[in-house]
Amino acid sequence: MKQKESWVCSECGHDQAKWSGSCSACKRWNTIEKFIEVAELRPRFMKAKTRPMPLKEIVLDKFDKIQTELKEFDRVLGGGIVQGSLNLIGGDPGVGKSTLMLMIAKELCKSGKKVLYVCGEESLEQTKNRADRLSVAEDQLYLYCETLFSNIKAQVEELQPDALIIDSIQIVYKPEIASLPGSVIQVKEIAMECMHIAKQMGITSFVIGHVTKSGDLAGPRVLEHIVDVVLDFEGDPDLGLRILRARKNRFGPTDEVAMFQMGEKGLEEVANPSQIFLKERVKEATGSCIVPTMEGTRAILIEIQALVAASAFSTCARRASGIDPNRLALLLAVLEKRVGHHFHHLDVFVSVAGGLRIREPAIDLAIALAIASSFSNRPIDPHTIVLGEIGLGGELRSVPRVESRIKEAKHMGFKRCILPKKSLPKEMGALELVGVERLEEAIEIILK
Repeated sequence: MKQKESWVCSECGHDQAKWSGSCSACKRWNTIEKFIEVAELRPRFMKAKTRPMPLKEIVLDKFDKIQTELKEFDRVLGGGIVQGSLNLIGGDPGVGKSTLMLMIAKELCKSGKKVLYVCGEESLEQTKNRADRLSVAEDQLYLYCETLFSNIKAQVEELQPDALIIDSIQIVYKPEIASLPGSVIQVKEIAMECMHIAKQMGITSFVIGHVTKSGDLAGPRVLEHIVDVVLDFEGDPDLGLRILRARKNRFGPTDEVAMFQMGEKGLEEVANPSQIFLKERVKEATGSCIVPTMEGTRAILIEIQALVAASAFSTCARRASGIDPNRLALLLAVLEKRVGHHFHHLDVFVSVAGGLRIREPAIDLAIALAIASSFSNRPIDPHTIVLGEIGLGGELRSVPRVESRIKEAKHMGFKRCILPKKSLPKEMGALELVGVERLEEAIEIILK
């Protein structure tokens, strides 16, 4: 046995030979920690047991996918859970990661699978209490409260489950590693062990991961490279809506999302998200604009709300909820320069109703029109939707998947759509399409 001493960054996992005040990779301060790795002496060269194979000789095996009654979850994974895959699920505290995993365990047991649920953060009684609330009482579901990985691996080899769920990877540790549970080295080693269990034993594995204050998964970046699927579970704990988003998927697309509603009996699938976001909408209100946005392959109608009010202070407030604050500053500059609306003495607040976070630029026109509506104190027609990206010159740029967005608007009963002239599709039935080229034209049409 020999010892190897190194210094590791607790934020990014960068390994360096000596201590320094800041990490040379991520530039964070006071994140370098001492790490002593104990390794066995091995021969320098080992005979390879495998050989390179020509591409034409490799035979593809079809991935066996397990279907569940949670259709939204299956759609995010590309049609079902792949047998022998390693899946990582991250999310904020209290968002419902453990609840989701218990529901997945229930569905796997229904399909005849044996599931081992390692509840390292809670006692068996706490997990059983949650299972009773979710009506989970499957005979093939085994709960195991343990944080020592050697004991977990021993139970996996003895029980031979079809699926393994670890809640969470930051609490499991290996005592031979001179580092605390949740550290960069511990998380990396536990992830590698879980990968060997999934691939060598064919056990479908789910690992719950914590997130940092910035919303990124805690631990080294290599953690996301090791696993097959990375799922982000998003949502405000104070609101009922939850969004499951695939950030990485080796077996399917990465542009799909699933929506759930948190209730007393667990997560319920949301079949019509647009209705959820628009059900509390107040018609004929100033500063309100409806825009169809794309979440994966699904079009969802959301409400953009804006409030422009006189400021009582010398420095005006600019607040954005659900959108990028830098994008809001850019759109305010365009409104001042191209339209003539001056906000230097006004506070501006913009929010996406329902708590959803939107990243695509196709909602630029809706944000600008909502601000203009509140500024001029004139409401927007409640039966009109808008979409389009705004350039610095005030021009409207085309957006993708216009047909899907307009189809969803027709389904929800809207009559008119304001969109860039370059994105005008073919006739969409009873829906009136109005193509515009500049922001000034859109404001004149919709606020006349």
